[in-house]
Amino acid sequence: MFESGEFVSAALEAAGATLRPEQRQPNGVDLTVEAVFRQTEPGCVGREGKRVGDRTALEVDDDAYRLDRGTYVVRYGEPVRIPEGHVGFVLPRSTLLRNSCTLDTAVWDAGYEGVGEGRLDVGHELEVEPGARIAQLVLARADHDGTYDGDYQYEGL
Repeated sequence: MFESGEFVSAALEAAGATLRPEQRQPNGVDLTVEAVFRQTEPGCVGREGKRVGDRTALEVDDDAYRLDRGTYVVRYGEPVRIPEGHVGFVLPRSTLLRNSCTLDTAVWDAGYEGVGEGRLDVGHELEVEPGARIAQLVLARADHDGTYDGDYQYEGL
C-alpha cells in the first residue's frame, strides 16, 4: 500500500527538507532539480566493488539548464529519509514524458538518508530551470530485514 502525500511530506520535512506547497501531491512529494551533471569518464560496476565515473556540473544559462539530446545525472534538491517499514520510488513527472524525456532512479531502501540522484534521458532538447519540479517520490509499506547502510548513505548531506 502506498502512503499519502501528507505522510511523504512529513517524512521529508523530518529529514530537513523545506517544501513549497505545490510540491505536496495527493500520493507523494515532487522533487526539484538542484544540479545537472554530464558524466565525462567511465565508471565501473564490478563483483567486488564499484566506481562512479567523473562528472562535470552543467552551468545555468539564462536561468535554465539547456539540455541537448543525451543522458544526464540530476541531483534532487530535497534531503530524504526513507522511514522504517517503507520503500521509496521516484517517478518522472508527466511533463517530462510529454517532452520526450524520462527519469530513472533506483529503489530507495528503508533507512536511506541523503540527497539522491536520477538519470535524466533527454529525447528532444529541453530547458530545465533550477528548482523546477521534475520527479515525484512515493512511499510504499514494505517488510524488510535491516535498513540501508550502503555506500550512498548520507550522500549530499
